[in-house]
Amino acid sequence: MGVIEDVYEDVETDVPFEEFEAAVEEKVEDMGGLADEETAAMLIAHELRDDEVNSVADIEPGMDDVKFLAKVMTVGEVRTFERDGEDEDGNVLNVEVADESGRITISMWDGMAVDAAETLNAGDVLRIMGRPKEGYNGLEVAVDKAEPDDDAEVDVEATDSYRVEDLAMGTSDVNLLGKVLDTDTIRTFDRDDGTEGRVSNVTLGDETGRIRVTLWDDQADRATELEPNTTVEVVDGYVKERDGSLELHVGDRGAIEAVDEDVEYVPETTDIAALELGETVDIAGGVIETDEKRTFDRDDGSEGQVRNVRVKDGTGEIRVALWGEKADKEIDLADRVVFTDVEIQDGWQDDLEASAGWRSTVSVLEGDAPTGSAGGAGGSADAAAADREAGQGGLSSFGDGASDSAGEAGATADADGGSGDEGGVVEFTGTVVQAGDPVILDDGTETRSVETGANLRLGEEVTVRGMEQGGSIDAEDVF
Repeated sequence: MGVIEDVYEDVETDVPFEEFEAAVEEKVEDMGGLADEETAAMLIAHELRDDEVNSVADIEPGMDDVKFLAKVMTVGEVRTFERDGEDEDGNVLNVEVADESGRITISMWDGMAVDAAETLNAGDVLRIMGRPKEGYNGLEVAVDKAEPDDDAEVDVEATDSYRVEDLAMGTSDVNLLGKVLDTDTIRTFDRDDGTEGRVSNVTLGDETGRIRVTLWDDQADRATELEPNTTVEVVDGYVKERDGSLELHVGDRGAIEAVDEDVEYVPETTDIAALELGETVDIAGGVIETDEKRTFDRDDGSEGQVRNVRVKDGTGEIRVALWGEKADKEIDLADRVVFTDVEIQDGWQDDLEASAGWRSTVSVLEGDAPTGSAGGAGGSADAAAADREAGQGGLSSFGDGASDSAGEAGATADADGGSGDEGGVVEFTGTVVQAGDPVILDDGTETRSVETGANLRLGEEVTVRGMEQGGSIDAEDVF
């Protein structure tokens, strides 16, 4: 056995020996005799080791060509696009692949895309070589070569549909059944080309969890058309990350439609008696008291609103403040309600209170609720008025022109993330839904126009700080 064979035997690679040998000979020639066959073979082996990754989870942006083994989960549709300055159209196909460590999208182009769409099936195992890059939906691998390996095994289950717990960052072509837990109103924003964009949100749950669904443009109307507790199917969604949580997005290629199927959602709630200050938790209970909705003026001149309800479970009771659009929820005495992602705060007379902000969902469940003694300690309209007059804090404390001091954004911040008077310094955190000039940020409840020279990407979450004039923030700081 020669030196090339010796080095090749020590390398764990799927590159055939003939290709390895040819690469060694080419390396010897390129180095002009400065390296013998053994040295050249070791250099090639080192390059191959750099390219190998042990799992999908090891793939990172900035890597050069990577090679890995994965199973096909879903095969998308070939999309055709026009190339600048060329007469011939291009083709691209997205394929979702996975191993035991995670999932990732691979993109195939032109002739490879057309062939793969005809031959690939869910469950096929591929040996893939390609280049990691940031795609529209997150990290993906642009494929240079993908070959079936019928003898290899990857211990993941291929599926044409997903559950909430199956979703991972970058997953695309998602079909998912879920129960509508909550819906929001439609928000609008201006794009660079002068057109108006539209966005709304729906929260869905299944037996494995829940997820916030962001609906764009033509799909945004669905949030106003779907009723809570309706079972829907999301078709061709894609997963992105926001503030450390996954979101499922539905654009022009996707859809969300009501279907005649049963989906069970059982929230994992925390007992009211076990709640602790500063937690963000899910709670559930029967409604034993409801207050009227109240409005107040924010520092920026806009109007906010809040409504308090009191709920009781088998361990205790607590007042819940519903901010913004959630104050309009139809909640009546004896309803059984689940509140998700509520923040536990100091309330009136040192009681704990729950704050349901824009990230929270409020779901009135079907069936009878446990009953309790209406008019429990605190939370009555008289008590709320008393703490206002006394200047007490808590969720029902509104001075003249005061903002939601114990609510979503602090004593001087408006409930949608901004702060300060018109023309003053404001701070706003949101996701880039339009890059360019101006930048449009969306925080889930509103969109803000931002003037900045920073190079921001679609989908990037940033915080901006600067002077606000004419409804636009002139950002001095972007972080």
